[in-house]
Amino acid sequence: MTTAVTVQRLAIALFAALALAACSGQDSSHADAEGVQKSSSAGLPDGRIAVGEQLANAKGKATGQSCIDCHGADGNAPIDASYPKLGGQYADYLAHALQQYRKGERQHALMTPQAANLGDQDIADLAAFFASRPTQLRDLHGMQ
Repeated sequence: MTTAVTVQRLAIALFAALALAACSGQDSSHADAEGVQKSSSAGLPDGRIAVGEQLANAKGKATGQSCIDCHGADGNAPIDASYPKLGGQYADYLAHALQQYRKGERQHALMTPQAANLGDQDIADLAAFFASRPTQLRDLHGMQ
């Protein structure tokens, strides 16, 4: 067997091992028995769904709006077609987005100031709440 074939087989085996390791972890889109959303790649504490719901309903100091004012009670009824549906979205995605708004790495006239004063626990809680809501999201698999 040539060295190139050996290297190729090792690369395939390594990729397969990494893919299996990534898939074998706990699914972060579900809460445990106590209603705690487990965090992962965002490096945040565990999110608390009930606290996240309270935060989602609280008016932000920066804009005077709450999350649900713009995204709807379950995050599925945005007031503007350009606003995303949050219900059922991956908690990690929501947490990363809020962290980027907070840091100013992601810009939006309302979201950037709204997220500026959120702490890590706040972000984890909001992400857990919206991730736990019913989803109207759909993937585009098989779409032409």
